[in-house]
Amino acid sequence: MNKITIFTDGSARGNPGPGGYGVVLLAGKHRKELSEGYRMTTNNRMELLAVIRGLQALKTNQYPVEIYTDSRYVCDAVTKGWLNNWIQKGFKDKKNPDLWMMLHPMLKTFKPSFHWVKGHAGHPLNERCDQLATEAADSGKLGIDTVFEQVQKAEKDKLL
Repeated sequence: MNKITIFTDGSARGNPGPGGYGVVLLAGKHRKELSEGYRMTTNNRMELLAVIRGLQALKTNQYPVEIYTDSRYVCDAVTKGWLNNWIQKGFKDKKNPDLWMMLHPMLKTFKPSFHWVKGHAGHPLNERCDQLATEAADSGKLGIDTVFEQVQKAEKDKLL
């Protein structure tokens, strides 16, 4: 084994709506799949959470990590330095700071390289992640994206 490869995808029905993420981790001859669904969330949150859960599953930072995502939001935020700027500005007018702050220290620990892949274009592992994410969103076994729901409630309360 000379590297770890992580494929990720997120899904939300209605955006916001029920959502889920899917992850496929590859390390040598080993393969692991992860997925989980939430009752109310967004696609971008699930794209981010997929990367977070993939990195959380790693037991070592001894090997290079490559992350493949069809999310420009996630890939560009990291590779173009947007995330560091958002942190410096306190995430002013930016969404999902809770998840970005979970991801940020992992980027320092694992130093992953990010690669964008076109979604729904037939890449077998991206398609598998999409299947895992949508099945999780549709499963009926849905967790609570607590931060998202709290933010939604606070925004709604401001309007009333």
